[in-house]
Amino acid sequence: MERERPMTGRAGAAVAALALAAFCFGTTENLPIGLLPLIADDLDVSASAVGLLVTGYGIVVAVVSVPLVKMTVRMGRRPLLTGVMALFIVMSFAAAAAPGYGTLFGTRLVTALGQAVFWPVAVVAAAGLMPPEARGRAGAYVFAGGSMAIVLGVPAGTWLGRAIGWRASFAALGVLCLVSLVAIAVLLPGGRATGRDPVPASAPDARRFRLLVVTIMLLIGGFFTAFTYITEFLTRVSGFSGAAISPLLLVNGVADIAGVVIAGIVVDRGPRALAAGSAAVLAIAMLGLFAFGTAAVPAVAMLILLGIGIPAAATAFQARVMESAPGDTDIASAWTSSAFNVGIAGGALLGGALLPLTGVRGTPLAGAAVAAAALAVILLDRPPRARAPAAPAAASIESALKRFDADGTVRGQDH
Repeated sequence: MERERPMTGRAGAAVAALALAAFCFGTTENLPIGLLPLIADDLDVSASAVGLLVTGYGIVVAVVSVPLVKMTVRMGRRPLLTGVMALFIVMSFAAAAAPGYGTLFGTRLVTALGQAVFWPVAVVAAAGLMPPEARGRAGAYVFAGGSMAIVLGVPAGTWLGRAIGWRASFAALGVLCLVSLVAIAVLLPGGRATGRDPVPASAPDARRFRLLVVTIMLLIGGFFTAFTYITEFLTRVSGFSGAAISPLLLVNGVADIAGVVIAGIVVDRGPRALAAGSAAVLAIAMLGLFAFGTAAVPAVAMLILLGIGIPAAATAFQARVMESAPGDTDIASAWTSSAFNVGIAGGALLGGALLPLTGVRGTPLAGAAVAAAALAVILLDRPPRARAPAAPAAASIESALKRFDADGTVRGQDH
C-alpha cells in the first residue's frame, strides 16, 4: 500500500491545489444565486425554478455522498480527484452551452455527483499530506477555498455574468478548474492502492462519531434556519436598503476568512473546544440578531460573528472526524458531508415554515435554539479517559451508524 507522507513545500502546494478546487466547487454551487435574474430571464423560467438549481444540487450531495465514496474507496485519490475535476470542467462548459432549463438542471445534478465525492476525499487527502499534529490545519486550508468562493467567487461570477452574460461565468469556472486539475495531477500522491485506510483516526470511537454526525446536523441546521433568510432579515427587520446587501455579505465573507484563519491556528490544539466555542458564538449571534437586529450596528456585529463561527465549526468538525472515525476516514468524511447538507436543507425548510408564523424575525431565534442544542451535545460528549491499549479494533463506519433510523434519529444511544 502506498502511504501518504508529509512533504514540506510540495505538500503545501498540493493543499493549495485542493483549496483551489474547493473554491471552484463552492463557487459553482452558489453561483445561480447571484445570476438568478439573468438565468430566469434568458431561459424564461421563474425565480423559484432557478432556486432549484441550488436546492437540487444540495440534495444530490446529501443523498449520494456516502454511496459514491464507498464505491470509489479502492481508487487512488489522485486519479479519483482528477476524474472529478475533469467532470466538473465538462459540466461547466455544458452549462455554459445549455439550450434550455432542463439541460442546465441536468448539468447541475451531474456536477453535484462530483462534489459529493470531492469534499470527503479532498479533506482527507490534505490531512494525509501532513503529520498528525497538523491535520486540522490542512483541512482548514481546504475549507478556506470554500470560504473564498463566497467572498470572491460568487461576486466575481455575478459581475462577469452581468457584464458578458451568465454563460460566461460557468465557462470561466471550467477554465479555472483546469488549472486545479493539472496541479492536483502533478502534486498529489497516488494515495490508497488497497481498501485499507492510509489516514487512520487518532482515537477511533463509534459512539462519539455518531454524536458528531448528530451535532453537525443540529448546528448547521440551526445556522441555516436563520442565514437562508438573512437578506430578508437585513432589509425588513434591520432596515438596510437593497443596495447595502452586497457590501454586508462581503463583510460576512471577510469574517468567514477570519474564522478559517483562527480555526487553522487553534484546531490542532483542541478540536472539541473549538467546536464548542464555535457553537456558542453561532448561538449567541443568532440570539443577538433576534434581540437587537432592529438596529443596524448590532445587526452587522452579529453578521460578523456568524461569519467567524461557521467556518470555525466546519474546521473543528472535520478535525474531530480525523480523531474519532471508527473505520475508513474517507467514508466517515462522506457521512459528515451528508450531515452538512441535511442540516442546510433542514434549516432552510424550518426557516421557511416559520416565515408565515413568526415572520422573518423569528428565524434567528429558532436557529439559536437549535444551535444551543448542538452545543449541549458537544458539552455532554466528554472525551473518554485514557485506557490500556487492549480494546478491540474499531468498528466500521457502517456498524457505527447502523443505529440511525431513516429520519436521522438514533436508536439505543449509548450513555
